[in-house]
Amino acid sequence: MQEKINTPRRRVLAAAGAAAAWAGISTVARADSTEPASQSNPQPVSDAKPLPDYAKWKDADSLIVHSANTIETQRGAVGNSVITPLNRLFIRNNVSPPPASITADPDAWKVSVQGVDKPRTFTVGELKGMGLEALPMVLQCSGNGRAFFPHNPGGTQWSVGAAGCVIFTGIPVAKLVEALGGVQDGMVYMTGTGGEEIPAGLDPNTVMVERSVPLEAMKDAILAWEVNGEPLPLAHGGPLRLIVPGYTGVNNVKYVKQLAFTKEQSPASIQQNSYRFSAVGEKGGPQHESIWEMPPKSWITSPAAPDTSMKAGTVVIGGVAMGGIDSPSKIEVSLDGGKSWQEAHFVGPDLGKYAWRQFAFTANLKPGRYNLASRTTNAAGQTQPAERAENNRGYNNNSWQDHMVEITVT
Repeated sequence: MQEKINTPRRRVLAAAGAAAAWAGISTVARADSTEPASQSNPQPVSDAKPLPDYAKWKDADSLIVHSANTIETQRGAVGNSVITPLNRLFIRNNVSPPPASITADPDAWKVSVQGVDKPRTFTVGELKGMGLEALPMVLQCSGNGRAFFPHNPGGTQWSVGAAGCVIFTGIPVAKLVEALGGVQDGMVYMTGTGGEEIPAGLDPNTVMVERSVPLEAMKDAILAWEVNGEPLPLAHGGPLRLIVPGYTGVNNVKYVKQLAFTKEQSPASIQQNSYRFSAVGEKGGPQHESIWEMPPKSWITSPAAPDTSMKAGTVVIGGVAMGGIDSPSKIEVSLDGGKSWQEAHFVGPDLGKYAWRQFAFTANLKPGRYNLASRTTNAAGQTQPAERAENNRGYNNNSWQDHMVEITVT
């Protein structure tokens, strides 16, 4: 039996169900800055805010709508298979999406490739004839787990549901670059530019979604036009998205219209100032580390609801584990808030180092209170920590302590 928890997670549970201010679809939500804060809501979205028009096809009862541009998967809605159903996958847009008309003829979408020996522009239809790769991977917002930070960082108060595991299909960037004669000498970064519309009168660098990642990330990156066997929908970056496995969601640029290899990082604010690992109370800037690679992380998805009450006896505890840029190689579960650990086992197929693994642990629980936690270790030997890495905007939270689930057994 375990004492009640006393962590920032309690703040999240206490605030569950609180409504957030609705951000209209037509409003430009600037990257990582002005979106309204909202607490995680375990109730079906049908009892709260409606899905925006571009995401009406989603399963409303599996989601939490924070705003028109930020929609979270409920903790227990990822299912028991490795792949997250597309109609339950979270949505995060840094600015309002382009018009749906851009997906009417996806093969006609154009992307310019620069910083190579033979720069040129391709249609998606042309790319489809040049190569093909299917890439299972975790897609996770940089701010997933932000709701657990005690200093209430600005931005969407994601709990655990700004993540999913999907299969993107497209052409390997390395193969495309090879066909264009290789990257020009001296290039250090791979930079993707999104196709969102920039309102007239605004400096594009203040709104534009353009992200740079280290050139080495090109190795496994793809330009994707399909996800989970379906044409890439507008909600997830269709007609074409730059996919950089192992990197946080913002680096996987939606509606990509230019892929460039550059000597410097993008001058866009979303690169220079947002998504930077700065100290609490300090605004991000170029002097701070950029939010790129994801760390190893796991969390329990069943039981999922806060303060769940269960009957004594045999209980199967389940969840997901990701290794970041390396495969998850070990998963452990604690019933007493991390005082002791027991090894759980992975279930389902291993889809590669960038995908997550489902796990299960069977326990015989007597009446009492339990704090259920999980922690994973990846193939590089990195183990999920107890404490979060404090930072101003609440990025990359992989604390197992923050992600615990408290249950009552009767």
